Amino acid sequence: MALSCGLIGLPLTGKTTFFNLLSGAQLATSAFASGKTAASTGHALIPDIRVDYLAAMFKPKKTTYAQLEIIDIPGLTRGAGSEFLTSVREADALAHIVRGFASAEVLHVEGETAILRDIDLVAAELLLADLQLIETRLQRIQSGAKKKLEHPLEEAALEKCQAFLLEEQPLSALTLTEEEKEALKHITFLTVKPLLIVVNLDEDQFSAGDWREKQQVEEYCAAQGHELLPICARLEEEISRLPAEERGLFLDELGVTESGVSRLGKALYRQLGLISFLTSGADEVKAWTIKSGLPAKQAAGKIHSDIERGFIRAETVAFKHLQEAGSMAAAREKGYFRLEGKEYPVQDGDIINFRFNV
Repeated sequence: MALSCGLIGLPLTGKTTFFNLLSGAQLATSAFASGKTAASTGHALIPDIRVDYLAAMFKPKKTTYAQLEIIDIPGLTRGAGSEFLTSVREADALAHIVRGFASAEVLHVEGETAILRDIDLVAAELLLADLQLIETRLQRIQSGAKKKLEHPLEEAALEKCQAFLLEEQPLSALTLTEEEKEALKHITFLTVKPLLIVVNLDEDQFSAGDWREKQQVEEYCAAQGHELLPICARLEEEISRLPAEERGLFLDELGVTESGVSRLGKALYRQLGLISFLTSGADEVKAWTIKSGLPAKQAAGKIHSDIERGFIRAETVAFKHLQEAGSMAAAREKGYFRLEGKEYPVQDGDIINFRFNV
């Protein structure tokens, strides 16, 4: 399962820099400030120290990290219209890159840096795009051209959503009945998607752990249910240029345990209710992405349908226990390995060997 994330935000916030860091692309970071309207899509491998640890232990022929599809859309401006957001409508989550740094060389499109203003501006564009979508669908239904094909509750549910949006509230805050959800399941709204707020800081702000409007932004994100990630794109660029063996030392100097790109991947997982279980061996070490709480038998099906069909037991050890023991053999001696049945809810970081017979 490759989850997808749309990167949204105003021009010149560092959005395309994050896209390049995540995907390994080399897009010109000023391209979207010059009127470009096409989105760019790439794939990023989500860093995972558990995969690294197992790869060092097994020295496999192949190492496979969880993947993230990312979509970088042109910078939004006031009244940009829904066409700019069409390319992220199918994304599983959105990450709003907000500019926290000030720069005399890179002028802010709104004149000066103001984080909450920019968050509100983009939130208004998402809300407007949903309103436009509803209006278009209601016009089609009410014209009678295809009304017989619509769910009987769709018109009423759309009008309920429309009224809520006109109150300047995102649909994520609207309570719908199960029937209303069923009536709208074929419509993809932007304001229901999990949203991360990524504040792009300068090096001094990031090192100090403080920036203008910090408390207000934290309170806003807590109230709206958005996860907040302060990251410095410039430092991330420096990290990306370092040899792998030097990155840990650089992070230690910064006083952080992992890169911003890694934190971004984990935050997306949390927002979407996803976890990873791991498989290991001489052929391959791999992270498998599943929904949190998925039963072991269904998790086995992510590897192959035959394993799910012939499921017997899941032999599993938690990564933290393997790391504590230092080896698979030592983990067995300490009794850390368990045999779990088909209903066992797989935990994040479980290292699993599925026993099956077909």
